[in-house]
Parts: sequence; structure tokens; C-alpha cells
Amino acid sequence: MSQFPNTVARRQEAVLATNSVIRNTYLLLSMTLLFSAATATMALLSNAPMLNVWLVLGGYFGLLFLTNMLRNSAWGLVSVFALTGFMGYTLGPVLNLYISNLGNGSQLVAYAFGATGAIFIGLSAYALSSRKDFSYMGGFLVAGILVAFVAAIANIFLAIPLLSLVVSSMFVLLMCGLILYQTSAMVHGGETNYIMATVTLYIAIYNLFTSLLHLLGIFGGED
Repeated sequence: MSQFPNTVARRQEAVLATNSVIRNTYLLLSMTLLFSAATATMALLSNAPMLNVWLVLGGYFGLLFLTNMLRNSAWGLVSVFALTGFMGYTLGPVLNLYISNLGNGSQLVAYAFGATGAIFIGLSAYALSSRKDFSYMGGFLVAGILVAFVAAIANIFLAIPLLSLVVSSMFVLLMCGLILYQTSAMVHGGETNYIMATVTLYIAIYNLFTSLLHLLGIFGGED
């Protein structure tokens, strides 16, 4: 009986820690999305040129590695904003490409934005309310993302329209799975660092948006 109060106290501490991670993650995610939107708008309005794909990949992986290294310090927050701001800036020229070259480009961007928001909110709400454990998806997601990423790199050289379509479709499904997986990890204590949780969800949202935009451009674009 003497151990019962200690057990209850530990459970309460675990619940409080989980709630803190979830709260801090969504707060930081909201801030980084706004910052990313600001840098994307800046690039869009200034007609910034499309960056070299290797420069984008180098900047992305470099800042991602730096954020992971600094995740337990205050500098990790600076690194998160550097990463998301950079990714937002690279998105500006992409949006400009759709808006300038497609008659309904602005509409497609709005559709992709709305669909991304609806999917993220829906999947997050489901994972939070159902409290289902999606940890079993980890291995599948790692393998799937690796395959999709390699296929995307290969298609830079091959330029096969069908492969591009397949890669975008794969990323839509994989990013949906990643949102469920990461949200579940926060709920069940598998992820205790809100900085890395934020980065994972941001990457999922970014890739989901760009993949949906690409698919909408293929099937609904007007010259």
C-alpha cells in the first residue's frame, strides 16, 4: 500500500510531462509555420529565383543535423527557425512558378493549403483522441520515405512524368502516416523532445503541401 501513492505520483508526472510536450510542440509548430509563411511570401513577392536542388538539399540536411545536435539547448530553437525559415524561402519560387504559369495557379495553391490543413488537423485530432499506438508504423515509414526520396533524386536526372506522379502520391501517403506516428509518439511518451517533434511535424506538413500541390497541378492545372 505504501507504494501506491508513489505510483500515482509517477503517473501524474508522466501525464504532465506528456501534456507539456504536446502543448510546447503545437505552440512551436504554429510559430515556425507562420515564420515559414513569412519567408515564403518574401521570396514570392521579390521574385526570388529557384534555388539549385543540391543547395536546397544541402541546406535542409545541414540545418536538420544542426537542430538534432542542439535539440536539448536554447540554441535548438534558433536552429528550428533557421531550418523552417530556409524551407519557407525555398517554397516561394515554387509557388511563384505555379501562380505565374497556370491560369488557376493561385486557386491550386489555396486548394493545396486548405487540404493540407484539413488533413493535418484531422489526423492529429484522431491520434490525440483515440490514443492509438502507431509506433508499429516506424519501420515502414523509414523504408517508404527512403525509397520515395531515392526515387525523387533519380527522377531529377530521368525526368519521367509518371515517376514524378508516383513519388508525389507516395509522399502524400507517407506524410499522413508520419503525422499519425509522431502524434502518437508524443501521446505515449515515445517522443519527449518538443523541438524534434516540431521538426518532424513541420517536415510532414511541408512535404504534404508540396506533394498535393504537384498532384493538383498535374490533374487540375490550366495553361
